[in-house]
Amino acid sequence: MTIAIYHCSIKIISRGKGKSAVAAAAYRSGEKLTNDYDGTTHDFTRKGGVVYTEILLPDKAPREYTDRSTLWNAVEAVEKSKNAQLSREIEIALPNELSEAECITLAKEFAQRTFVDKGMCADVCIHNPNREQKNIHAHIMLTMRPLNEDGTWDDKQKKEYALDNNGNKIYDKRKRTYKCRTVQTTDWNGREKAEEWRAEWENFINSALAEKGIIEKVDHRSFERQGKLEKPTVHMGVAATQMERKGIRTIKGDTNREIKSINAKTSALLKRIEVLDNELAKMKEIPKEDSLLEMLMRFHDNGIKFSEVRGVSVSNLKKISKFKDLTHLIAFVQGHKIGTLSELAEKNSETKSGLKNYKYKLISTQKRMKELTELLDNYPRYKDNKAVYLEWQSITNPKKKEKFYDKHYGEIVLFKTAKSFFDINQNGAKLTPKAWQRELEELKKSAEVDRAKVEKLGDDVAVMETLIYNVQRLANYEEKDKEIQRRRTAELE
Repeated sequence: MTIAIYHCSIKIISRGKGKSAVAAAAYRSGEKLTNDYDGTTHDFTRKGGVVYTEILLPDKAPREYTDRSTLWNAVEAVEKSKNAQLSREIEIALPNELSEAECITLAKEFAQRTFVDKGMCADVCIHNPNREQKNIHAHIMLTMRPLNEDGTWDDKQKKEYALDNNGNKIYDKRKRTYKCRTVQTTDWNGREKAEEWRAEWENFINSALAEKGIIEKVDHRSFERQGKLEKPTVHMGVAATQMERKGIRTIKGDTNREIKSINAKTSALLKRIEVLDNELAKMKEIPKEDSLLEMLMRFHDNGIKFSEVRGVSVSNLKKISKFKDLTHLIAFVQGHKIGTLSELAEKNSETKSGLKNYKYKLISTQKRMKELTELLDNYPRYKDNKAVYLEWQSITNPKKKEKFYDKHYGEIVLFKTAKSFFDINQNGAKLTPKAWQRELEELKKSAEVDRAKVEKLGDDVAVMETLIYNVQRLANYEEKDKEIQRRRTAELE
């Protein structure tokens, strides 16, 4: 069964990080493009899984920009800085509930209304690498400069000079320049825009699902922002996903299965506890301070007297045959010192709080385990490919360097990706894979203990369900008996 999921990532393709807009466009479209900025040709014509590509242009854009090479080489040419931001990429997961043609239409409409109508050029590429595995998604590359009325590129930002009371520029003697501030020419780079775009994609998916008569909805907010206890699963990535599809278990795959299992278990228990709360609230006619054990005795009515149970230890109860069916219930009631329905309601509330506490702790543990898993996952890529990367960096001859890059493209990209990951997540700290592995093993043991405690709480919920069922049935029987007695009395009268 397919279930709608939400994925919308936003990132910048920057020359300062060794990226190229032309190279990115060539890869995403599966084409061969040459970057006029550095003369490098990027050939991805053998790449599979590209099912649709199209460039969408705003009214101001020159029509020749419908050619992919022309558009992105124009972007590369207008950006002079060595660390220039070249393009913004929106990557979205398309809903499996729609056909491939419907997904293409949905992605194009989203790009047109959200970005192109606001003045951006959008290069839309739809990938469906393995149609049996339902992994259809879209890459939308966007231009970052606005266009003038004549179709030329405008500035991303402009200087706004501070003026005195007479309208003259104010000179800063210390900095030896006029005082000014930078003003963005568009609002495309604002943090709130990313949230707006992500919410917009949520609306597009939910509208498309509703039109198909599908009640499931997606939410662009994190589980924490939604107020959910569930722990989100780990992003698998291409390599781990491919291995899992071939039946090869991966650390990320095992982590996701574990998280899903915990989420399902906890959610189900919390729902059962809510049901118990509702059932207890309905028992208005039953005196809340009536003895719970005495009610059990009356319900089973097998010759057991309340006095026989009072003060008898659980181990001794198990030796008495007539207590066989009630042993686990009596043991639970006595063990938790539950004498009345009011105390049972308190126990139910405590169980709910305990379950939530363990869940929050497991979420924290799983978050750190995810971090450690990703650190360990990236370390071999960093270590094994570092020598190749350093050798490539040491080559001074441009032609030899390009030839070496083409030959070792995979190793260089893997190292740069891993290095970027560690730069962001470690902030220059020493890489300690052995310490990470030890911490991960300790967290796994801690999580096992907490999971066992959750299982124990699940057992408590099952016993409370049985207790409430017993009391409800007793109340029904006794009410029927009272009704019969009332009828007989009425007949006699």
